[in-house]
Amino acid sequence: MKTLLVAEFREGKLRAEYMQLIAFAQQQQADSAMFLVGSPDDLPHFAGNLYLADVHKYGEYNPSVHKQLLLDVIAREQPAQIVFMHSSYGWDLAPRLAVALKAAQISEVIAVDADGLPVIPVCNAKLRRKIKATTAQKIITIQAGAFSLEEEPAATPTVVAVDTDVSGKVQCTGYEAAKIEGVDLGKADVIVSAGRGVGKPENVAMVQALAKTLGGEYGASRPVVDAGWLDHNRQVGTTGSTVAPKLYVACGISGAIQHLAGMKKSDFIVAINTDKDAPIAEVAHVLVVADVKQFLPVLTEKLSAG
Repeated sequence: MKTLLVAEFREGKLRAEYMQLIAFAQQQQADSAMFLVGSPDDLPHFAGNLYLADVHKYGEYNPSVHKQLLLDVIAREQPAQIVFMHSSYGWDLAPRLAVALKAAQISEVIAVDADGLPVIPVCNAKLRRKIKATTAQKIITIQAGAFSLEEEPAATPTVVAVDTDVSGKVQCTGYEAAKIEGVDLGKADVIVSAGRGVGKPENVAMVQALAKTLGGEYGASRPVVDAGWLDHNRQVGTTGSTVAPKLYVACGISGAIQHLAGMKKSDFIVAINTDKDAPIAEVAHVLVVADVKQFLPVLTEKLSAG
């Protein structure tokens, strides 16, 4: 299957997520080319054709122009699928491309099945569904952290310059970092996070107590934040904070891919969950199969006494 991978260039440098695109293509055993609006001084390590547009001419993001550049490359390559990261760049550009090509779009892909079909989460990531497009071409966005290479690539691409006469009305003038209020989880050495398994908002206090006993900060999964139990600055995951503390304790968190991507680089991970088969167990160094509402008070008491 011929695949076009769309890499990203942001704030003057190539984003390393391009390696996740390569990993996705490898799982499908796809014949791949890559597209990038970037700089010849910062190229991806990729064994294949790299269609390169000059970032100094076309900007790091200009939707009309980038779409046309992509359409020109697609006309040349005729790929069966075009793959983006599920990022702000992908969120905006993928649907524009899908409309222009009259192609199906499959968003937030987290896996590939045995037949090479993309798999997406449903029902708050409790279930998974494989998708087969009915159009000749399809547009895919892959969830950050879902695919990875065993080793970083070292290949050198064959660079093909691409240009267009199209001009857009949008100009990217810069980036504004999200304001961090109250707490910066990225600086914490210990984080204890609450998931839906804590049961109700009043039980978040147990998580806060354990975090205090361990000398750390408390965090949360997205469902806890969406429910209003904690503020967004406590959220860990791809739509919250990406953290890598020395110790991460996941309390009642099943382990949706979005959450795992935000904390799986922690030095040591302890997961407390009633489900021994929960996805969080795949990254945990220690899995405690227990009800957090019963286990946390006992653990906190023992640690406080010690």
